[in-house]
Amino acid sequence: MKTQRIGDSDLTGTRLSYGCMRIAGTWNPAEITEERRLNAHDCVIAAYEAGYTLFDHADIYCRGGCESLHGEVLAKIPSMRSEILIATKCGIRFKDDTAGSVNKYDFSYDHIIRSCEGSLKRLGIETIDIYQLHRPDVLMNSEEVARAFQRLHHEGKVRYFGVSNFFPSQLEVLQAALPHQLVVNQVEISLLKREPFFDGTLDQCLQKRITPLSWGPLAGGRLGNADDEAWKRLEPVVTEIAKAHGVGMAEVAIAWLLKHPSEIMPIVGSANPDRIRSLVRADYIELTREQWYALLVAAQGFPMP
Repeated sequence: MKTQRIGDSDLTGTRLSYGCMRIAGTWNPAEITEERRLNAHDCVIAAYEAGYTLFDHADIYCRGGCESLHGEVLAKIPSMRSEILIATKCGIRFKDDTAGSVNKYDFSYDHIIRSCEGSLKRLGIETIDIYQLHRPDVLMNSEEVARAFQRLHHEGKVRYFGVSNFFPSQLEVLQAALPHQLVVNQVEISLLKREPFFDGTLDQCLQKRITPLSWGPLAGGRLGNADDEAWKRLEPVVTEIAKAHGVGMAEVAIAWLLKHPSEIMPIVGSANPDRIRSLVRADYIELTREQWYALLVAAQGFPMP
């Protein structure tokens, strides 16, 4: 696959990244059977062998189970670590058994430090390449976050930092407190989730040289759903373009994201090794401007003004 620089950093990654959220096949660590463990290993290895170099995690994926499964693969294939980049996230806390507990976000100094150390242990690595705040904490104290980031960087536990699901204004507030540039903002972008093209998110990425990571690039299964009204409009256009390029419809949807000048990096989240491999073909599709806008118009259901 082609590669690109990630943000304003010295990191280089393939244009498609691999998302590990689904590799455990469950959100409950107690339900990770031997079959699920082996399939998780197969998924990570398939992505590695297909050329993906950025692997996306979060501490909440299967409550740490996905990081642990990837750690098992790294223990089996030690050479993999020097050839890939590992990104993971913190900041979401599930409710516990305490009376009145609720799901919440937590960007406190102690939670960031504790979460990072837990991810390092589960992955079995010494340094995380990109550490991200998962979802905006309304109670965020940016100076407190900055202290945590500086400590983790100083101790060699994190190389670069980023955010996920941040609006431009939220990113600006945090960035103002940090001595180093945030390198990624991971947001939902797809043919059926187009707001980042128009709400300033991708404009900010272009202006500040922040790499947008796209989660849900295939719209969480809506693309291809015969009952989805947006897909009914899109299907004939996607089918025609797919035939012209000799690829599947999913590859066209990902290539649509790759066309944008902000250098969106779609996160492929399949737990099917064959599909992980086949989606690499999206990297070799160059849509014309006519095709790109034809897809946009079909997706939104009205012509450009």
